[in-house]
Amino acid sequence: MCGIVGYVGSRDATPIIYDGLKRLEYRGYDSAGLAIVHAGKIEIRRDAGKIENLGALLADSPMEGTIGIGHTRWATHGEPSARNAHPHTSESGEVVLVHNGIVENFLSLKEELSAEGVKFSSDTDTEVIAHLIERYLFANSGGSPGEAGGIVEASRMALGHLRGAHGIVLLSAREPDKIVAARLGNAGGVVIGIGEGEMFVASDIPAILEHTRTMAFLDSGQMAVITADGFEAYTLDGEPVELEVQTVPWDPVSAEKGEYKHFMLKEINEQARSLTDTIGGRADFKAGRVRFEHLELDENSARNIRKIIIIACGTAAHAGMVGKILIERLARLPVEVDIASEFRYREPLVDEGTVVLAISQSGETADTLAAMEEARARGAEIWSIVNVIGSQAMRAADSYISMFAGPEIGVASTKAYTAPLVDLYMLAVLLAELRGTIEEADRRRLVADLRRVPDLVGKSLDRSDQAERIARHMKDIDHCLYLGRGINMPTAYEGALKLKEISYIHAEGYPAGEMKHGPIALIDEHMPVIVICPQDPWYEKTVSQVEQTKARGGVVIAVATDGDDLISEVADHILWVPETPWLLNPVTTIIPLQLLAYHIAVLRGADVDQPRNLAKSVTVE
Repeated sequence: MCGIVGYVGSRDATPIIYDGLKRLEYRGYDSAGLAIVHAGKIEIRRDAGKIENLGALLADSPMEGTIGIGHTRWATHGEPSARNAHPHTSESGEVVLVHNGIVENFLSLKEELSAEGVKFSSDTDTEVIAHLIERYLFANSGGSPGEAGGIVEASRMALGHLRGAHGIVLLSAREPDKIVAARLGNAGGVVIGIGEGEMFVASDIPAILEHTRTMAFLDSGQMAVITADGFEAYTLDGEPVELEVQTVPWDPVSAEKGEYKHFMLKEINEQARSLTDTIGGRADFKAGRVRFEHLELDENSARNIRKIIIIACGTAAHAGMVGKILIERLARLPVEVDIASEFRYREPLVDEGTVVLAISQSGETADTLAAMEEARARGAEIWSIVNVIGSQAMRAADSYISMFAGPEIGVASTKAYTAPLVDLYMLAVLLAELRGTIEEADRRRLVADLRRVPDLVGKSLDRSDQAERIARHMKDIDHCLYLGRGINMPTAYEGALKLKEISYIHAEGYPAGEMKHGPIALIDEHMPVIVICPQDPWYEKTVSQVEQTKARGGVVIAVATDGDDLISEVADHILWVPETPWLLNPVTTIIPLQLLAYHIAVLRGADVDQPRNLAKSVTVE
């Protein structure tokens, strides 16, 4: 969480950093601030609330300078306020920093510093880092700067005291030509952008994509010293390291809202394209095979896998639930799906025959990264499905699959749900081929079905008006129940999550067969029930849940296959989807539920792209 941007070069840093923060506001929007070094002095502007408040402050009281850092906050320690907004300074004002993460031992550090006479000016855990750095910067008698490396050495020594996971970027007025950046643990991603005579640093790619696509990424336990001419990287022990410099393939325009009112609507409508990119180059329709460029897998290794554990959080976990059904059915391989935040605390049964597959849009989800570490320590092979190029989950895995969804700015994930669905489908087909659990004719048919996906998704997207009409009937509800069965049970979970996230309506997803074991008690004329009921192997069983709901006075909204006359007779409203091969049904059935949640949220006046209390990349535990 939290967005960080820094710049050093010859241009005015303020507009560059401010524009970068606007692109990162999806990471946190409780407060924002900016620090610029000019004429040997640090100037700071910061305010509570969204980034526009900082913009107004800068318009009234502008700053100029060629080096600076900025931050947009998702609050952890200390209420959202100007007082607690980043950047934070040391007591003398010589050090200024921005921070993403939680200082787990900040109370003991604060007590230690207070005993030394340090006065604190905020309620945040971040402020202790600034004071610790100043302690070592002024370590010599007389209050002069430490001789052994100045701000760089002082930072290295201070960071050694911190527990937890962090991304930290800082400046010193005494060395106004450099930015120091560091990453500790599985949070707080740090991206270094390489320009010509100028350099950038950020917590996420979209902040600097307008200026450069040449980037390097810090790993845990590394720090970088960044000047206008380049950067040098070190371990926290001071040993030099070489960072791989990568060219990010994203187009800067793809991180813009364009003609759409909201990023979420744009990203919903980009799914036909993103799935074309996800399939392209991987599906050989002539040979009827799929391949992944960065997945180290052959017949021998595939046959040696005894179990796959999918670890993920939120939307990614719902995709993993679909993946379990696909892989077990096609590859005949046991699959578990584990919430990443629970995985490492339950003594999981993992060994050398286990593959742990992490799914993460950002590739920086703290819980998922920690679960990957735990799995590796227990002897598992690590794979990842990840969207952000160069992210920690991509680099830390033995093999990875890229989603190719492109930048996703809206906090509620949409195209980064359907992309891994298709990735998991292709992975299931590949594993089935390598393990010998599928006939050639069936494999060819399954691969051929992939060719239809972008068109089927496009047809589903063309029906936004049906979702908007139903949204007008639902905009004032307080509760909603989503039911799905088999491969569309996760669709119910994901549909309910989308409604909760952006409209603030209480919604629950349930396996349809479980309705009679409790949730049926909630059904009355005020409780809409959304039933995912396409033509699939569970169709007749799911229809019976529709009948039970209607018998108790419930209002039924069905997601149904075109031409289903039976559903037309019993459902109150229908979200039609085109006929889809059932193993790919979740790709099309989620589209109307994404659109329904979007239209309800808009009608209720909710902030669709930046829902309250949420952030796009969850980099704290």
